[in-house]
Amino acid sequence: MNKWLKTVLFLAGSALLTRLIPFSSVFRNLDTMFHEFGHALVTLLLSGQVLRIELYADHSGVTYSAVEAGLRPVLVSLSGYPLASLFALLLFYLYAAGRERWGLLLSSLVALIMLVLYVRGGFGMLWLGGFIALNLSLLYIWPKALKYYYLFLAFLTLEESVMGTLFLLSASLLSPSRAGDAANLAGLTVLPAVFWAALFFLFALLCAKWSLACFFRKERAKVTRGSR
Repeated sequence: MNKWLKTVLFLAGSALLTRLIPFSSVFRNLDTMFHEFGHALVTLLLSGQVLRIELYADHSGVTYSAVEAGLRPVLVSLSGYPLASLFALLLFYLYAAGRERWGLLLSSLVALIMLVLYVRGGFGMLWLGGFIALNLSLLYIWPKALKYYYLFLAFLTLEESVMGTLFLLSASLLSPSRAGDAANLAGLTVLPAVFWAALFFLFALLCAKWSLACFFRKERAKVTRGSR
């Protein structure tokens, strides 16, 4: 089967199955967390100032930042979706390397940084605090469930990173001015929102393909070891 088709079918199946898991909706904010952290990280790397970050119960978020005019606002607007996709890829890379603990610790560190420094909204603070507490519980109290919890988070983050860009692409076609980061980039450049949304979507699909390659490589290695 074509690898791209396999990626799309696997993502569709994952999106369907994860929605059957109780309370899975609560964890969909993980992709939003990575997205907004991406904006904040690039802002800081460009010597800008992160004013605050808000996370909402509907899985949306916003980062308020200040950077010098010119290319820098473009880079900040450009960073959210690609870095969320790269974080999802990193989670699968760490799984393939047998470093699930590192992945959970990294996710918890990102949540802690956002909680202490930037997030002030009631829901965002509650979600980040609960996420950190749950991760620590799995790491140190119930480690036997860690692998399954980790894979749940990894697949959820991966599918959300792709579905988010797909919804953005749809919005850029139907209502370009309301297409989030793509609309911001359209206002900062000569390129339309649909161009940026399509770019985000294609990059998310590429990261999904690489992520699934990491997952299947690990699973094949386990089967090989088990057959000896």
